[in-house]
Amino acid sequence: MDSRKRVSLALNHQEPDRIPLDLGGTPTTGMHVSTVYKLRQALELDEPGTPVRVIEPFQMLGEIKPDLMEALGVDVVELKLPATMFGFRNQGWKPWTTFDGTPVLVPEDFNTELEPDGSLVQYPFGDKTARPSGRMPKGGWYFDAIIRQEPIDEDNLNVEDNLEEFGEITDTDLEYLRVEAERLYSETDKAIVGNFVATSFGDIAVVPGLNLRNPKGIRDVEEWYVSTVLRKDYVYKVFEGQCEIALHNLEKIYEVVGDRVAVVFVSGTDFGMQNGPFVSPEAYRNLYKPFHKEINGWIHKNTSWKTFTHSCGSVRALIPDFIEAGFDVLNPVQLSAADMDMAELKREFGDQVTFWGGGVDTQKTLPFGTPDEVRREVLERIKAFGPGGGFVFNSIHNIQALTPVENLLAMYKILQEEGVYPL
Repeated sequence: MDSRKRVSLALNHQEPDRIPLDLGGTPTTGMHVSTVYKLRQALELDEPGTPVRVIEPFQMLGEIKPDLMEALGVDVVELKLPATMFGFRNQGWKPWTTFDGTPVLVPEDFNTELEPDGSLVQYPFGDKTARPSGRMPKGGWYFDAIIRQEPIDEDNLNVEDNLEEFGEITDTDLEYLRVEAERLYSETDKAIVGNFVATSFGDIAVVPGLNLRNPKGIRDVEEWYVSTVLRKDYVYKVFEGQCEIALHNLEKIYEVVGDRVAVVFVSGTDFGMQNGPFVSPEAYRNLYKPFHKEINGWIHKNTSWKTFTHSCGSVRALIPDFIEAGFDVLNPVQLSAADMDMAELKREFGDQVTFWGGGVDTQKTLPFGTPDEVRREVLERIKAFGPGGGFVFNSIHNIQALTPVENLLAMYKILQEEGVYPL
């Protein structure tokens, strides 16, 4: 069975030949570049010192090349525009070295400046005449957003200021997606995940405006969350504007990529903490759900795409609303959070939503456990989520730096050995 068929069956709650595997198919199912480097070395895919491309510098995610996909049995590939979170594009690659000495390649406009405290700052569009928008602490692994909040004038808040990063897709970008979708569909057998429309309403990674030279509006993280209560009408209008732009872009994108895409990444907004949701079901229904329903409704009416939502943390109380909002896929399925028992999730929601993730704990087991502990946990998750389909294997969120390569090899090997139907 090829990967495209395998993922399609799983998404339609049928059992394929084996559990599908994702690595790098979305911005929340990837791997830190230093870990990609170590994994490639362990699999003898590269000569020592061969650099790995950083395809998303904010999270410092490494490129998952076709040879690595083949070695691991990956079934999913991402279709996205070449722009990064900082606005510059993935082109003109140049050598760089991470704090731990990993050789990497970064885009030509990846421009950092060393601060007196040893941290590195990054600039929107690589423009050093602008204020930096990201900082990697000394010895760190990825960038944190620098808050560049201007004083807020309550009487003159302008919704358009918080819509600056969203805009009509260009003809150049449409042509890129058309060509890349055709290439991925014809040259691979992978299921294509589209990540090309700004439909993550209130995604706190986006709010600070990493790709804006002079962000205006509400850009402070704390201020934004406060605003969802105290300035709810303003936030709602921002979402209305973002939704209108997104629907327009979705229509244009579908015209060029068609049904080559299997799944579309709709939302990366987090709603959960470790101990429970930080958004009540009522708040979700009033502020976010109307726009999720509108986006998912358009997609289901006009395309064959499945819709994907990502939310870390304990979101058990929100899953019925996610389903009512039209989401087909839930990621990352953080089982270490409260009320996220895998057997209960599968029993209550397994016929309505595909669990994409949940394969192993990336807070404790994968980075700090033994290979045997990794194998036991992966096998447990396979047995819980796999029956009846509706499961795509991935770790819980991106695999981070310092993850022992022995644990990665154990994870992928047990999946290959035991993730075969019937389970």
